[in-house]
Order: sequence, then structure tokens, then C-alpha cells
Amino acid sequence: MTKFIKFSPLLIGVAALVGFVIYLNLPAKNITAPQRGGGGETAVVSAKVETQAFPITVEALGTAVANESVNLTAQQAETVKSVLFEDGDIVNRGQLLIELSDREEKARVNELAINIAEAKRQLNRIKGLAKQSAASEQLLDEQRARVDALEAQKDVLDAQLSELQVRAPFAGRLGIRQVSIGSLVRPGDVISTLDDLSILKVDFSISELHFASVANGQSIVATSIAYPGESFTGLITSIDSRIDPVTRAIQVRAQIPNGDLKLRPGMLLQINVEKRVVDALVIPESALVPEGESQFVFVIDDEGKARKTKVVIGQRKPGWVQILDGIDAGQEVIVEGTLKVRDGSGVKVVSPASVARKD
Repeated sequence: MTKFIKFSPLLIGVAALVGFVIYLNLPAKNITAPQRGGGGETAVVSAKVETQAFPITVEALGTAVANESVNLTAQQAETVKSVLFEDGDIVNRGQLLIELSDREEKARVNELAINIAEAKRQLNRIKGLAKQSAASEQLLDEQRARVDALEAQKDVLDAQLSELQVRAPFAGRLGIRQVSIGSLVRPGDVISTLDDLSILKVDFSISELHFASVANGQSIVATSIAYPGESFTGLITSIDSRIDPVTRAIQVRAQIPNGDLKLRPGMLLQINVEKRVVDALVIPESALVPEGESQFVFVIDDEGKARKTKVVIGQRKPGWVQILDGIDAGQEVIVEGTLKVRDGSGVKVVSPASVARKD
């Protein structure tokens, strides 16, 4: 009687998994063969370890604010008579923006003007009589005091009239208009906003570790996600007199020229402050092979073999990293293909790294 061996689906699955694991652990020469160049060597891209000027920078985040900023409000409760601006207008200092109802004040000014004219006419008449000794000096002094009092009242009314006009306190760009003709506005009601955007201020904090490395007049470079690949330069204008005892950080303020009005208040800016420039060994950041808290690179030796070498890194900048220890200038490191090589495996450089460095 023929016996048949039955295999359960579970047993078949386990066998397949074991085979897959064995395949993954085959020697590198078996799994990288399709990607190798001639002679069983793995194709890689390399770069020379070079010494170059490397800026040491401090990075921080800051929020942009306008050079000058104000909420435009009325000084008296009154209805709006005329609106003389549009949303987003660029205005000059002293430009008239809003007129409030001023009929009563103007009527009182006209009345005072008539009274002042009459009082001055009487003063001139009394002066003539005083020269002829027909009027006393006391009467002359009283009339002069009356003229002065009326002119003082007119000055008060002129001031009240000016309070019924809203003017730009400085040159800048207006925001969105919040009132219309006929609206009743009260002191504190926001009519619009006004920002001087010709210069933007940015406040940021740095650790006390870098305190000795910053000074007034030092240049900074700012970037914004709104303008990828574009940078904006400015100068440090103020450093706080105190270090925060909790965060151990100090507040720094910089100003950035903004003549093209690209930057706006409220933007989050990435700030880079250059501390100093040093001559350092530099390699492309893509050459690093991290393992735990350590960093390694594959150095190509004279025999064309990849040698895994531990390095100590320093400062970084986009695409590049400073090497403090582990390799020397002139050595060649793999920058593309590190995942395909092993320590001691043969490699073939198919093209040199051609990444433009930026200081």
C-alpha cells in the first residue's frame, strides 16, 4: 500500500521563510554581482578628502517683525465722513487716511474767527485812542487779553479738529480697512494697520556658549520656507544685556533690508550666524555611514578595496560635514554605493563626485 506524505500549508510557509533568510545572508559577491563593474568589483562614486575654508555657524529660529508697526485708531468717538485709502496702499508720513464728522467743530472755529477779527479791530481802535490819551492803559490791556484768550480758544479747537483726522504716523504699507463711511468709531477701534516693511527686525535666542562669538554689526543670513533656495542677509543691531537664568540663552536682534517687500511680519526665519571660518577636512555628507552613535566612511585603499573607517565629525552645513579625526587629506571616500559594499570588498569608481561646494 502506497503511503503519501502530507505537508501542511504552515510547514510549507516556514520552509519558504527559512530559504528567504538564507538567501539574504548569502555573501556579498552573490547579491551584488549584477551591479558590479568588470572583475567582480562594485561600482561606486567617490570623492577626495580635501582641506577647505569651512564656516562655523550658529543656527537659530526667529520671527520677523516690522521695523515700525501700529494699529490706526481714532482719538474721538465720531462717525466716518470719508475714507481716503484702499487696502494695502503704500502711504507717506502724515498722509490723510480718514476724516471724521467735524461740522460742529468747524462752525465753532468760524465763530471764533469772527470774534477774533472783531476783538482785533477793537484793539486797534483802543490803541489809537490811547495815543490821544482818550483811553486808559487798563482798557488797552483788557482788550489785548481778550484777543489772546480768543486765539487760545481757536488753538484748542484746531487741535480738536486735527483729532478728527487720522493720518499716517510714518511711511509704510496699510493693512485691511476695518471701517466704512458712516461707521461710528470710538477711541481704541482699529481702523487699519500700518507697517514699515522697508526693514524687518528678527529676534532670536542663542546659547550662552556662543555669546562671545556674536557682536553688533555682525552679519547674519536668513532663509524662509516661502522662498526655497533664497537667502536674505542682515546685521545684528542689538544684544540683550542679560542671559536668561532658566534657558541660559541670550536674546539677539538683527535687521534685514526688505526693499523688495518679500518678507512679511510674522514669518518664521531660519537664522545662521557665522562665528568664524576655519581650515578643515571636509567630505560630502552622503559618505557617512552611521552605526549607533558612531560615524563611519568607506575609504578606497591603494588596492581598490573599501576599508570601513571610523571618523569623528564636527560641524555640518548643507551637503557637507567637517572631519575632526579618522581620515587624512587626499584619501578617497565612497559617496554613492555605500549600501552595496562591505569592508574589504573590491570597488570600481565609475565617476567622480561632482557636487558644487558652497561656503
